[in-house]
Amino acid sequence: MSNTLPKIAWIGLGIMGSPMSENLVKAGYDVTGFTLEQDKLDRLAAAGGTAATSIAGAVRDADVVITMVPASPQVEAVAYGPDGILANARSGALLIDMSSITPQTSVDLARAARDRGIRVLDAPVSGGEAGAVEAVLSIMVGGEQADFDTARPIFETLGRTIVLCGPHGSGQTVKAANQLIVAVNLQACAEAVVFLEKSGVDLTAALDVLNGGLAGSTVLTRKKDNFLSRDFRPGFRIDLHHKDMGIVTDAARNVGAALPVGAVVAQLVASLRAQGDGGLDHSALLRAVERLSGAQV
Repeated sequence: MSNTLPKIAWIGLGIMGSPMSENLVKAGYDVTGFTLEQDKLDRLAAAGGTAATSIAGAVRDADVVITMVPASPQVEAVAYGPDGILANARSGALLIDMSSITPQTSVDLARAARDRGIRVLDAPVSGGEAGAVEAVLSIMVGGEQADFDTARPIFETLGRTIVLCGPHGSGQTVKAANQLIVAVNLQACAEAVVFLEKSGVDLTAALDVLNGGLAGSTVLTRKKDNFLSRDFRPGFRIDLHHKDMGIVTDAARNVGAALPVGAVVAQLVASLRAQGDGGLDHSALLRAVERLSGAQV
């Protein structure tokens, strides 16, 4: 293993975190991970990483600490307090939060970390589980240019499109916009699927030709098989997209931006979650359209 590569601590080994951390291991990085589920720690160890028994143990000797947890409360839980990252990471370490959280949480974290001598980037991602596995994620980053330059080789191991979007919080703002676009796109695809099926059209053929024209999208490419097979095993859960729609609607209200279509789709996501489908993939928005159209699902 190259001694020139920074030592990485990875906090959060979920649907996204596990394959992302494993891609770093494959690239030769020394990765020590911590999460609450023992089976996820075992998976990292089997891939060649090291399992830690605490956040403090994971981050103590790390050059770079990466967090990938569900939401702002979890970021705050792992970052703050006597057992958290800021209290235990060494001065000069770089903390990269790749979770999708509120822009203000990222700004507050950067400020608190600076007092500890720790640099911070917010670097949420888009691409879902498949993008994480294939290391083709889009990574939108907020923070200082020098820190972004330091982190770029790590980002290039995890993704394909990597952009510094502005100061702290900017990555999260762009991610919120991303989630708005994805949700609206998924809803439009779901409505098209129900319309096509009720019209008696060959759905596979229809989606193929639609995806080759202006209606084509990464969303349709990635989720077409989900729609066709009604396979809604989670690549990105409705619960998480519900959280993200709350972030974008709140942030838009704060800056005075109207989101008329986004607000409707946010309510449709919330409705699907309220009906017990929060653990399904966000392509399950199709189920909500089917219910509205009279189907028993």
